[in-house]
Amino acid sequence: MKAKSLLLAVLLFSFAAILSFVSHEIRPLPSTLLFAVRWTAIAALAFHGLYRRTLTTWILISMVAGAAIGHDWPGVAVNLRVLSVIFLRLIKTIIAPLLFATLVSGIAAHSDLKKVGRMGIKAIVYFEIVTTLALVIGLAAINISKAGVGAPVPLPSGEVLPTQKLTVSETLQHIFPENIARSVAEGQVLQVVVFSILFGISLAMVKEERRRPMLKFTESLAETMFKFTNIVMYFAPIGVGAAIAYTVGSTGMGILLNLGKLLLTLYVALIVFVLGVLLPIAMVARVPLRRFIAAATEPFSIAFATANSEAALPRAMEAMEAIGVPRPIVSFVMPMGYSFNLDGSTLYLSLASIFVAQAAGIHLSLGRQLLLVVTLMLTSKGVAGVSRAALVILLGTVGSFGLPAEPVFVLLGIDQLLDMARTSVNVLGNCLSTVVIARWENDFVDNPAAEAR
Repeated sequence: MKAKSLLLAVLLFSFAAILSFVSHEIRPLPSTLLFAVRWTAIAALAFHGLYRRTLTTWILISMVAGAAIGHDWPGVAVNLRVLSVIFLRLIKTIIAPLLFATLVSGIAAHSDLKKVGRMGIKAIVYFEIVTTLALVIGLAAINISKAGVGAPVPLPSGEVLPTQKLTVSETLQHIFPENIARSVAEGQVLQVVVFSILFGISLAMVKEERRRPMLKFTESLAETMFKFTNIVMYFAPIGVGAAIAYTVGSTGMGILLNLGKLLLTLYVALIVFVLGVLLPIAMVARVPLRRFIAAATEPFSIAFATANSEAALPRAMEAMEAIGVPRPIVSFVMPMGYSFNLDGSTLYLSLASIFVAQAAGIHLSLGRQLLLVVTLMLTSKGVAGVSRAALVILLGTVGSFGLPAEPVFVLLGIDQLLDMARTSVNVLGNCLSTVVIARWENDFVDNPAAEAR
């Protein structure tokens, strides 16, 4: 039944798209006929959604329905913006406690890196170098493609977007919090991050019996905020549909072309990252490429199909151990990489942030873009397990740089396609990191089958 509903929805939607093309390009058709076919196709998609009952499916349905509402009833669509604003406010409540909890628990829980010694230091250095390269590639890709330029982003009531023009000294001062409560209230993400990092380091220096209660509190807070995020995301189809309806009702259908450009830009940038960064690293580290590719294919495929890096973790650990990475290194580096080595996600965040600026018509200088990269490098740590984590981090970051939230809502419509690509690259990068660290430690087994005998 599910397959039949999907086939019916696809056929009707394709038929509606063909009729629209014919109407615009070849021979005009009655608007009533196009209206009936369009909403019949949307009804078929909704019927399919009743069987699928997944958040991604309903976000896509709401995006299509929102575009149709904006096209057919622009007056109604403009008034729907209040729903997207409510969704934005709910998301904003997550950012500060989530970042505080994940960063503090992540740093304090890894206080035993001193015992692990140089392997921990090497892993951290490797992670930071690779993720920084990913951010830079994302930044370059979106500046070349300019996917967000010309995207129609309406502003309510003639609102003027704020821009921040700070001197170097003011920028440096702006990084450090004066009052953490004020930083949270004003949405100053970087200040919250700096406070959380210093707090986490301080907690790691406290004796075990004093550290344990606070560590349990932050871990519990992080878990609670994960669940909070899941609850808020149930409102996502309404918020996204309303945002799309408002955008289309105010400006037309042009935003969809920009989304296609963004999707293509991300996939090309990820391919460049894999071939231009991960492959040279593998060659320098003398990674046996054929064995590595064969071993990483399955976890990579799982991550791409499910858009969930956690689902691929057990198989990835088994596969890396099977090709010659010692179990102690796999069990240490792989979970650590899930917090500190999110190559695909960090590349996407830098790309999406500049897309938002381009869509808003705000020019960010090179210095501001580099500060944005540093902010993303810090804020993206420790939230790999959060549903729609990229949305939370992206909203917090663009808000602290004076950028609007409307383009972020629009991105949710294609987030599943974006998430599949960035998650699979996350897994691939973490698989490679275990082999690189093992080789760096001279512990990699080149012939594990012979070693087993």
